[in-house]
Amino acid sequence: MIRVALYSADRTLQTLLAGALGLEFEICYEPTEEGFKRLLSTSGCDALVLDLASRDEQSDHRVEFAKRIIASRIDTILMGDDSLRSIASDLVRLGAFGYCRRPPSIRDLKTMLLRACEQSALKKETQPEPLALDEANSCDMLIGSSVRMLRVYDLVRRVTNINASVLITGESGTGKELIANAIHNLGSRAGRPFVAVSCGAIPETLIEAELFGHDKGAFTGTVGARVGLLEQAGDGTLLLDEIGELSLSTQVKLLRVLQQREFSRLGSNRLIPLRARIIFATHQDLAQMVAQRSFREDLYYRINVMHIQAPSLQERPEDIPMLAQHFLTKYTEMYQKPVVCISPEATFLLQTYAWPGNVRELENVIQRAIILCSGNKIEPQDLPETMREGQEDVISIDAFHAADSFEGLLRDYKIKLALAAVQENNGNKTLAARRLQISRAYLHRLIRQDDHVVASIADYQAQKSA
Repeated sequence: MIRVALYSADRTLQTLLAGALGLEFEICYEPTEEGFKRLLSTSGCDALVLDLASRDEQSDHRVEFAKRIIASRIDTILMGDDSLRSIASDLVRLGAFGYCRRPPSIRDLKTMLLRACEQSALKKETQPEPLALDEANSCDMLIGSSVRMLRVYDLVRRVTNINASVLITGESGTGKELIANAIHNLGSRAGRPFVAVSCGAIPETLIEAELFGHDKGAFTGTVGARVGLLEQAGDGTLLLDEIGELSLSTQVKLLRVLQQREFSRLGSNRLIPLRARIIFATHQDLAQMVAQRSFREDLYYRINVMHIQAPSLQERPEDIPMLAQHFLTKYTEMYQKPVVCISPEATFLLQTYAWPGNVRELENVIQRAIILCSGNKIEPQDLPETMREGQEDVISIDAFHAADSFEGLLRDYKIKLALAAVQENNGNKTLAARRLQISRAYLHRLIRQDDHVVASIADYQAQKSA
């Protein structure tokens, strides 16, 4: 018998499917998110059906929940009415197994369920177990369901229980420390110390004493012995952030520690075994630093066994609404303000801004907007003036006549990105699709999806050229 986990607010759907699918299938129904999580973790379900239902006040929440399930790499079949077809298509591109209309065609649904079970069985034979649902999307505090973030989640899972060196790179504010924290918390070292230190924040004359510790009288001014960061981490994890800031002499000593797996305090000959796992992070290009001889080549290859690139916010604009909502919830609770959402116009500005400060800057912007907001919704006037300036160079939100909802606005923004990529590549759709990291077929669907939006954009560009 095939066990099917069904997440839906409509109990009659369970009755319908149980009667129509026959004795070959057992429907395990759960109407709540928490209950569905427990169902997935406690019972061996062979397939998942997630009902997106119709567009209502809860639909956005169900879509985000669906993204978290898909990010866990569990084969998921989506169900929804025609108003959610474009959203379901986006979820399929994120990794959902398939989509069927509601009410479903029993024949089509049964075929998808059987194929999902076959694919799931094949995965179990050839791939590691999928991520737990709570691990997959958040990875402790990581947020996002874009393709780039899904790659990060996958790499995090692969290195959690492997004591190999991990180098996390990315621009400032992209969440490199959160990635390191996720590796720690999702692995066997969870519950043990997680020590993070920025190498650039410690004076060069003190960095060795901070890392290795020192005995009493090791150098002038020492009053007593000091336990270094390598010892403080114990059996846990030590994150050395901004590793590129270390001097060459300190790099030599760190390399020896990594090779010998032991160290000694300054002023002592007693060797101390290194038990902690060390993760490295930097916003600098270490390969270029190696070429310039400002970073040791042997240390670079020692720490760069597994490389995780933290994507910039500009590389994953589709994650901005989810991140903004997270910060909205966080700071409305902190400041006790009745702000419940972000308007589509403000969301558009958030998604078209360059974000040089990445997620850290987004958090500051939302925090400031909540403080300034006088109503229950963040509007464009609540955002920094720099985000509103220069919008004459961007397609105006008024050009998107069809965007009568957040989903419509997001769809039209994707169309804009697709057309801009085609224009940048002189009409070559293959190069444009490669630039956006989407399939050529999806690019075609985007630019043909909404003729009046395309026409509005074309008119806007023609007026701008004139």
